[in-house]
Amino acid sequence: MTHRIRHATVLAVAGLLAAATACTGQQSTPPGFAGRQLSEERGVGGAGAGEADTARTFTLLASGDVLPHSSIIERAAADAGGRGYDFRPMLKGAAPLVSRADLAICHMETVYAQDGGPYTGYPSFRSPSEVATALRATGFDSCSTASNHTLDDGAQGIGRTLDALDKAGVAHAGSARSVSEAGRTTVLKAGTGKKAAKVAHLAYTYGTNDIPLPAGRPWAVNLIDRNRILADARAARREGADVVVLSLHWGTEWQDAPDDTQLALGRELTASTTAGRPDIDLVLGTHAHVPQAYEKVNGTWVVYGMGDQIAGAMINHEGVRDPRGNESSMGRFTFAPPAAAGERWKVTKAEFLPQWFDTETGRVTALDAPHGDPTGRRREIRDRISGVVLSRGAAQDGLVRGK
Repeated sequence: MTHRIRHATVLAVAGLLAAATACTGQQSTPPGFAGRQLSEERGVGGAGAGEADTARTFTLLASGDVLPHSSIIERAAADAGGRGYDFRPMLKGAAPLVSRADLAICHMETVYAQDGGPYTGYPSFRSPSEVATALRATGFDSCSTASNHTLDDGAQGIGRTLDALDKAGVAHAGSARSVSEAGRTTVLKAGTGKKAAKVAHLAYTYGTNDIPLPAGRPWAVNLIDRNRILADARAARREGADVVVLSLHWGTEWQDAPDDTQLALGRELTASTTAGRPDIDLVLGTHAHVPQAYEKVNGTWVVYGMGDQIAGAMINHEGVRDPRGNESSMGRFTFAPPAAAGERWKVTKAEFLPQWFDTETGRVTALDAPHGDPTGRRREIRDRISGVVLSRGAAQDGLVRGK
């Protein structure tokens, strides 16, 4: 993936963001929208201004699948009021949490169609490129783009998707437009100065729905291979990465519990070390459509599945409407610098943040507080998500529900 060094709040790509906004005809952060502010991105003020040139603690937040079904595309058209597509309102409920993190990672499961469409949902997705603008306005810094739907529109779909993310100022990992891009590491920068943490973002998928890789482009999508993942992680470390974050599109759909493949691969990847230091510092899972457990494995946090952050009303494999398909969690991890050079950055706080996508209103809804919940429905959803997330003993290792 393209090598991108990015500040958490002071972004060199602000000009690209402005260009993307001009293309869509929409403000990047409309009045009252709790996303990151463009003035901060341009370095006017901002949390990083004037900070000492020393390593510091940072927070990394990750969310689940962005999966625009036809109903989601229709909602975005309605929210745009006849001026294209606006996905920002549906993400507004997540923006306060996303924008407060030093780094925020999403999963863009689908590819983008050409401007004007046609736009399609399941089973072969082609989404409006305005999704990318909404992700940036919400506060996301990078997205994993390796999924079973990455080849739904061939190599051209990959190209349009990565072009749109670039214009919006969102880094990406997992798919590529060229062999040189495929060979480079996506690197995010948490903080300012020479001592800011460099975070490598790697991403892979279990498959592409039996769609063959494009002719002459075996590098177009990263496929899960244990040896390849570890080789890439070690290469990122040699290139100076302080923290290596791994996004995996894996698991069994509609299964709350991680499957045997997830458990085995999670153990193998987290057990791998170089010179006594783990090769991977955090594993983030997507694909199952439902929230799955968090677990500390060999001293490293593994999120088996975060669920769908955005999706239409979901039908499971039994042909039944399954509300779990609109439940998810975001993971938030606080990393602290090592006491000595060459040691790992340690997670000093691990949190999960339950979320629900209300398909009736088309909005992401935070579930951290029960107020405004006269029927108790939100509390019930929150508690179900919490039970699944904690089902493998993560509470004993310090995982807490965040706010």
